[in-house]
Amino acid sequence: QVQLVESGGGSVQAGGSLRLSCAASEYNYHTYSMGWFRQAPGKEREGVAGIDRDGSTSYADSVKGRFTISRDNAKNTLYLQMNSLKPEDTAVFYCAADRCRNIVACLTSTSWDYWGQGTQVTVSS
Repeated sequence: QVQLVESGGGSVQAGGSLRLSCAASEYNYHTYSMGWFRQAPGKEREGVAGIDRDGSTSYADSVKGRFTISRDNAKNTLYLQMNSLKPEDTAVFYCAADRCRNIVACLTSTSWDYWGQGTQVTVSS
């Protein structure tokens, strides 16, 4: 059982930056693909960024060039650096873990094995 705990959410003005972190309890963390998802009010949960165990990444078109996903396997921690934030980025952000191999395909699905509790990101105009 992998436990995931997100942190780093908050409120920021448009154009600002936030860095989300996700701490994982699993000592085999490095064998998992990791992802960031978000869910805005009244909308379905969507994939934002993913990184596989080899470091390959995938991003939603809406965040390319603004968000960067990274992982520190020594610290069992996943990060999401978010720059140039927009009001439409407002959502609850979740990290997830799965043993999927094709990170591009996996990011289009919400059928991941493990999820964190989520952290709120609010961007005001």
